[in-house]
This record gives sequence, C-alpha cells and structure tokens, in this order.
Amino acid sequence: MNWQDITVSSDNMHFLFEGKQIFDKQFVEVLKFHSPGLAPVLDNSGAYHIDINGNELYKNRYSRTFGFYCNRASVVENNRWFHINEKGDKVYSASFLWTGNYQENLCTVRNDSNQYFHIDLNGNRIYADSYVYAGDYKDGIACVKSQDGFYRHIDNKGEFINNKSFLDLGIFHKNFATAKDKNGWFHIDRLGNELYNERYLTVEPFYNGFALATNLDNEKLIIDEKGQKILEV
Repeated sequence: MNWQDITVSSDNMHFLFEGKQIFDKQFVEVLKFHSPGLAPVLDNSGAYHIDINGNELYKNRYSRTFGFYCNRASVVENNRWFHINEKGDKVYSASFLWTGNYQENLCTVRNDSNQYFHIDLNGNRIYADSYVYAGDYKDGIACVKSQDGFYRHIDNKGEFINNKSFLDLGIFHKNFATAKDKNGWFHIDRLGNELYNERYLTVEPFYNGFALATNLDNEKLIIDEKGQKILEV
C-alpha cells in the first residue's frame, strides 16, 4: 500500500484506500499523509502521528499535530509550538507562540514578542532581524514585513534581494512576483522593477505567461507578462 494512494474521508475522521476505510478505526480528526508516509491524527488520547499501517510513531500526545515537511512536524503542547522528528523527539530546545512548516529546510516562526523570523532544521535563527511577518521560502526567497510597514523579499541568508519595498507582496513564481503600491497591484521582476505601468485591484501570479487580474472598474481580464490585455473574462 503506497501512502500516496491513501486519502482522507469527507468527514476528516478516517482514512481510505481504494475507497474503503482502513486501520479499522475512527478518529476525531485526521490530516492527509505526507512523505515519507506519516499522517497527523487526533483521537480521545490526544494528537500524534501514525505510519501507513496505522501504528503510532511514539507515545507522546499533543493538543495538535501537523504534517511532516523536511522530516520535521509542527506540534503544540501546552500552547507552545515546536517541531519533532519522525521518532517523536523534539529537535531543538526552544518553543514558540507559533511555528510554520519547513520549506527548503527553513521555517518561519513567531516568538513570545510576536516577532517573526526563520530558523534552520536545528532551530537556529538564520539571521538576526525580526519582522512583523515572515512567509515561507520558495526557490530561496521569502516575503517579510518590516517594522516600517513595508514588505520586501529576502534570500535564504536574510539579505534583501533588492532595494525595493512595497505595501504588499507575493512570492516569486516563474521569475515574477505580485506587488502592491499606493495605486494598486501589479507584477515585478527579481530586481523589484515593475513589468508594466497599469495597476489593478487584484492580480494573480502568471500561469504559463498569463495572469488573471481585476481592474479598477472591477472587471476581470487576462494580461500577459508585458501587462497587455488579452481578453476579458
């Protein structure tokens, strides 16, 4: 039985394989399996993880558990958040008000001062700065909101990738990111330069060269990477 073929029931209370319930057990809540074949579950004893045979990985119980990413899973114990490994061991000594999921071996966390920053697999900060908000890394770049209220992109060493700042910002997708200034949303390249002059109420990332946008008249349209209108939707 391949873990990728195991699905979650519509009521999120048990697992299915080829449409049939497996493990002969109903949980309070389950989340889907993640590599290397482990799933978070909740029953009357608490939250923990199981393998593809339905066996618990460890004896500890938590108030919440989340999926494994980069061989680390976020768990909550007594309102404190941290990560465990596949043996159920805590992987670093610190705990936080919130932890994200590891992406590219780095993870965003929120400390007791409600400040965000990123840690490595061993729980060490990867830079000294703290932010109002910090998002996940994708292709070595993450969005952060600084104390001045502006968003910027940082690399995986915590350095700004350009000298541009924005009122809001998205992650890079195929070399372009969504960004917002006082006039609205648009797209930028990795240097932070706008691709076109137009501004929109909303824009989505480019999908194979085209993006869905909503203009200031609340009309939806498709634009290309030069900002040219292709058609109305």
